[in-house]
Amino acid sequence: MGLLGLVLPSRCAVCAAPGPSLCERCFDGLIRIAPPVCERCGCPGAWPVRRCVECAGRRLAFARARSAVVYDARARPLVSAWKERGRRDLAPVLAEIVAEVIAPLHVDAITFVPGDRERGRERGHVPAARLAAALASLWRLPLEPLLARTGAAPRQASLPRGQRGANVRGAFRVLAPPPAGTGVLVDDRRLSGWTIAMVGGQLRRAGAGAVVPLVLATLA
Repeated sequence: MGLLGLVLPSRCAVCAAPGPSLCERCFDGLIRIAPPVCERCGCPGAWPVRRCVECAGRRLAFARARSAVVYDARARPLVSAWKERGRRDLAPVLAEIVAEVIAPLHVDAITFVPGDRERGRERGHVPAARLAAALASLWRLPLEPLLARTGAAPRQASLPRGQRGANVRGAFRVLAPPPAGTGVLVDDRRLSGWTIAMVGGQLRRAGAGAVVPLVLATLA
């Protein structure tokens, strides 16, 4: 253990118990998303459907999206610690959870939804980028930073649901031509689905053959 570990011993990001960054009890307490799910957006439901009420009637730039855990009272403090309190040490264990729930995808590359530059400086990292890098390493896939923010925007979680689509419209730009095959688009959480829908559409228009959004946590 290094000097920093002696001064600031590791604690669970959820319950603050001394030990690993996510203790066994909190790790096991996360609700993994398993069938039945919506075939299109991957949200859990009472029975399998091709399109659930959340994605029915919406134009989506992807055929399927997948999530690892339910964004509930158990997952919220974990995601908050990772995103807002700069717990960069959580990325490997969160990638482990994603890989436990979602089988390796047959895709050509992994990219991610970029974070706001100022918030990235405040947090000390971009959560989605770290998760994408950890998954790329696990799945032996190239990591390609294909996107950038066009400027600062209000946080999606702070807005009423009806304003979230307009908030992300025009908020991203494509930096480089995406792979012509299939790419995974990683984000940390899915609240309304507008961010992955908008960014996925931009990647498709820029030349991506297909986009598979993948998020750590999603509202059930």
